[in-house]
Amino acid sequence: MRILGSAVITMESLVMGFALLLAMQDHGALALSLGGALAVTCLLTAGLMKKKLGWQIGTALQVGLIAYGVVVPMMYFIGALFAGLWASAYFLGRKGEAIRAKLIAERDQTSPI
Repeated sequence: MRILGSAVITMESLVMGFALLLAMQDHGALALSLGGALAVTCLLTAGLMKKKLGWQIGTALQVGLIAYGVVVPMMYFIGALFAGLWASAYFLGRKGEAIRAKLIAERDQTSPI
């Protein structure tokens, strides 16, 4: 769960950096600074994925990336795509961790020690 979430949020920071390059041509300092703040926050959040707070901040960032579509219209689509990846990382990660915990518990029960 943590690894998938970190990968998604890190890729989002890269995409946000590219969106900033597109926004430089037509928009002012406020739009650029908000986009930069989103990109940096995405990178910082990747380190918080062990905690529940990291997932909460990451979920709020999904809304921010979609909202950045006001500045770069393609971000509506890309933000929604990453929000879907974020939800998949959360639910598939939980499922994978449950399977892993079950396998570890079975291995420990059959251990000859």
